[in-house]
Amino acid sequence: MRKLLLATLLGTTLAGTPALAETINLKVIGQPLATGLIQKNKEQPFFETLAEKTGLPLSINYKPLDTTGIKDVEQLRVLKSGLFDLISLRMSQVSRDEPTILGLDLVGLNPDFQQGRRVVEAYQDTVDQRLQERFNTKLLAVWPFGPQVLFCKHPINSLADVKGLKVRVYDQNLAQFVESVGGVPVPVAFGDVHQSLALGMIECAITGPSSANSAGWPEVTTHMLPLGFQLALNGYGINLKTWNKLTPEQQQRLQAAFDELNEDIWSYSEELFLDASRCNVGAEPCTTGTQYDLVDVPVSEADLATLASTVQSVSYPTWAEQCNKTNPDCAANWQRDLADIAGL
Repeated sequence: MRKLLLATLLGTTLAGTPALAETINLKVIGQPLATGLIQKNKEQPFFETLAEKTGLPLSINYKPLDTTGIKDVEQLRVLKSGLFDLISLRMSQVSRDEPTILGLDLVGLNPDFQQGRRVVEAYQDTVDQRLQERFNTKLLAVWPFGPQVLFCKHPINSLADVKGLKVRVYDQNLAQFVESVGGVPVPVAFGDVHQSLALGMIECAITGPSSANSAGWPEVTTHMLPLGFQLALNGYGINLKTWNKLTPEQQQRLQAAFDELNEDIWSYSEELFLDASRCNVGAEPCTTGTQYDLVDVPVSEADLATLASTVQSVSYPTWAEQCNKTNPDCAANWQRDLADIAGL
């Protein structure tokens, strides 16, 4: 009788004890260390405190991209395979595998942060649907490094002066634009740009002012033309199998955390852009970077007009033709979402 009573009490106690939540293991690839302050001050701390922020039983293994041996152009393939659960996607680079993505940031489409927000809000769901269909990936957020501008180790007075110069580019759309203004586009990985400039393998390169400052580009260049060609959008993608293992409540908490991070990075990115633009040319205040003395090349009306006409004359038609080859609805979907915003 005593054994039966003990067993009954034990069973009652166990039944009344909540089950321990199963640990959710997430293998995460972040932005490269070389890209600077957004990775250091926003992204990595976010993942380090994500379990506490969401209240979810998360165990996160976070690695910056340039510590993994994985190339940025391989990110979507890695996500699809399930080798990593969540990746900070470098959108222009992964668009080689899925051209639909590049529709977010065609050259000339996003000259500033305000336009970029409108474009992302209108087109993000279309990109997300495509990634889910082809790469088993859900898009959690899209954010910018900020306007991508021109750095040269060759004296320039305007955009026209890149004619004949070798210019580092990071996607095919930008390459076609550089070619259209007489430059020679050269694809170079971000981490290799400093050395390529120093050795004279290229004469100019395009990136954001803050990333350039963090990577020391002003050490090997002399001029900066602050004309924003693209916003260098990035996004967080999660493997759908990983996402679907979460309960609806867990999904809601995780998405809410990424929504908050996304807003934070949009604001921080604009702060960094303005400050680093000053730092690079020796202006004050300079609080987030190293102060250099690049020549601040004035942006002319002719430069602005060239960029404004680029979407219709170069970047959209060449991209649409390429994108439709792999996604027959690509251009039509882009027109549906963005024609009015782009002024086409």
